[in-house]
Amino acid sequence: DNHLMGSIFEELLRKFSEMSNETSGEHYTPRDIVNLLVSLVFSPEIDELSKPNKIVSLYDPCCGTGGMLTVGKDWIQENVSKDVEVNMFGQELNPQTYSICKSDFLITNEQPENIKLGSTLSKDGYQDTNRKFDYMICNPPYGVSWKKDEKFVKNESKEPDGRFSVGTPRTSDGQLLFLQHMISKMEPNGSRIGVVFNSSPLFTGDSGSGESEIRRWIIENDWLETIVQLPTNMFFNTSIPTFIWIVTNKKPDHRKGKIQLIKGDEFYRSINRNLGSKNRIITDDDISKIVTTYKNFTENEFSKI
Repeated sequence: DNHLMGSIFEELLRKFSEMSNETSGEHYTPRDIVNLLVSLVFSPEIDELSKPNKIVSLYDPCCGTGGMLTVGKDWIQENVSKDVEVNMFGQELNPQTYSICKSDFLITNEQPENIKLGSTLSKDGYQDTNRKFDYMICNPPYGVSWKKDEKFVKNESKEPDGRFSVGTPRTSDGQLLFLQHMISKMEPNGSRIGVVFNSSPLFTGDSGSGESEIRRWIIENDWLETIVQLPTNMFFNTSIPTFIWIVTNKKPDHRKGKIQLIKGDEFYRSINRNLGSKNRIITDDDISKIVTTYKNFTENEFSKI
């Protein structure tokens, strides 16, 4: 299945990434993190998703083998209803993982033409159709240079209605560019975005820098809803701290003008056997505690507003 394909791909990357620095920023997202991410994105939406004849779009701009998309669709069909029609869309830079994702879509009777090949930053596969999406989930590569796309991105940043017009981060790390891209894909009547970042988008860049201006733009537009700090040692090929950001243009009234910070780094179980750098998992019980903390929206030792 998709999860096993992802694990095999990760193992190969881990073995051979020393040979190629290009792929060392590619992190296959462990299933437990994806389960937490989709729970945070979809759990407040159960009433909305339960409406009859519901059709929704789900998009991942760095979709890899497509694992996050399929977990998202499974979550909706298991927790809401099998009747919800979930159309999945994605784009992937790496030709091998793109092929795995597309063939997976073929086999499972999804729409393989919805998966595009190429760099999302310089060759947005959905630009021509100006397609917007209801839900977006993503784990962009960490600390990977976007020099190859620099000319295109810098040109687009000069356009007042371009995706990157508020600013661009340093060329050594493109994480915030992917978030800007997803924000440009939000439906005017409301979308929800869940993204896994390392600490760089939170802290890099002094006041007035590209990173700082992007953060300011997101906060002044009141799109940032929640940041969850995850335990360390969660990924196969890095032990760094990671965070889930929930970004939305349809905050409920009680969240407007507020951001919730959740300290989720103590919710994990250690595993006996190291998988590369990964020696911790977030159990279903941990997920439910974090999601409950999120939904309760009150201050306590794990939650600040």
